[in-house]
Amino acid sequence: MTKAADRSPKLKLAPRRIVLIAYDDMNLLDLCGPLQVFATANRYLASEKVTGYETIVVSIEGGLITTSAGLQFMTVPVSFLKGLSIDTLIAPGGCAGEEYYAPPALIAWVAKRASSVRRLCSVCTGAFLLAAAGQLTGKRAATHWAWVGRLKRLHTDIDIDADKIFVRDGKVWTSAGVTAGIDLTLALIEEDFGHKIAIDTARQLVMFVKRSGGQSQFSVTLATQTTESGDFGELHAWIAANLHEPLTVERLAERASMAPRTFARTYVKKLGRTPAKTVEMMRLEVACRALEETDLPLKNIAAAAGYGDEQTLRRVFHRQLGVGPAQYRSRFSGHQDVNF
Repeated sequence: MTKAADRSPKLKLAPRRIVLIAYDDMNLLDLCGPLQVFATANRYLASEKVTGYETIVVSIEGGLITTSAGLQFMTVPVSFLKGLSIDTLIAPGGCAGEEYYAPPALIAWVAKRASSVRRLCSVCTGAFLLAAAGQLTGKRAATHWAWVGRLKRLHTDIDIDADKIFVRDGKVWTSAGVTAGIDLTLALIEEDFGHKIAIDTARQLVMFVKRSGGQSQFSVTLATQTTESGDFGELHAWIAANLHEPLTVERLAERASMAPRTFARTYVKKLGRTPAKTVEMMRLEVACRALEETDLPLKNIAAAAGYGDEQTLRRVFHRQLGVGPAQYRSRFSGHQDVNF
């Protein structure tokens, strides 16, 4: 090929600098998940002669960091970034005990650099680091479902969404537990380079479906079992097995061997929501699972979940998720033909 014929475009722009924060006892997957997603996207972007991402892993002092999984990896000190711009700053989660801890110096550094970044993100309990640095005040945010209560107690000024895979509020993006960091990273890539690059990256990583912030991060039934409401454990199991039946407060109270008013009052006190809300959440989850995992007609799903008819099912989906059941199935169904 002659020089005149070689007119392929060259990489011109500087890569987007992604900085991931590291500290001892952090979750390994909170870090390596996003890193791999960015690396995979870079391969597709390079094939199209498009400048992609530069990733840097930093810690306060630099050097070896030991994750909660026991694996060590090398980092550069935050001083390395002095004078360098940061496009996206990501705070992974994880800690050694039952209370999240971040070194004061790291909190101060995040607070100092946050105002100058284009995007500020967290994975899992990394939200605690952003909150401690004053970056979630007055904002909607997500974190691992098991840590929602602790984050609420520490930071009452944050609007915490306990259900979303990830939440975006302005330039701040927060995600739920562990693997949700991969979903968040794919969303960042889609914002930067479009749907095709994001979906190509997801397919290469064998992510069978590309989840979105509209998908629940945990099982409602599991969540009810992990609260302090052990008194209602058997009732919740019974509800889950009988969602197709009418589940009035009176019937639930009878099942719990309590008077209706006493039952309703006690239930709200222990769980922080009404019995009707729990039934609604369980029915929605059952319908979502059926849409994701089966090819059953909508009328069958509506009946099994206790909605009675398709029209009620559609109204609930539009009200709760902002999409109809057919659209939900097209996004999340594992029965779609996907060629990797």
